[in-house]
Amino acid sequence: MSPPTYLLDTHVLLWSLNRDPRLARHHFEIIEAKERLTVSVASIWEIAIKRSLGKLAMDEDPTNHIRRRAITILPILEPHATGIAALPPHHGDPFDRMLISQARTEGLTILTSDKRFALYDVAIA
Repeated sequence: MSPPTYLLDTHVLLWSLNRDPRLARHHFEIIEAKERLTVSVASIWEIAIKRSLGKLAMDEDPTNHIRRRAITILPILEPHATGIAALPPHHGDPFDRMLISQARTEGLTILTSDKRFALYDVAIA
């Protein structure tokens, strides 16, 4: 059995970029070990929206960091979008719902500290 590929939730990505103390130790260890990491285009989109609205100050475009770390960028595909329809309404955030759908469709493990993700049939770490 191959090791899991991890999909970083947006907050985990941001916390790792900023070395934020809220980043869970096991998330830090997975990221620093350069495990099989991926970031969704949905997270890049969410960050871009927050930056454009002035809700998130960043000196550098996060995609530069993602590419430097050789993290795979996961596009949004039709099965990811249509998979959202099968999700129960435990979580109202459309970006998080996309991550859950992508993880379910692609067999990924989500790195998150959002407890609501555990309400879904998706692997989390």
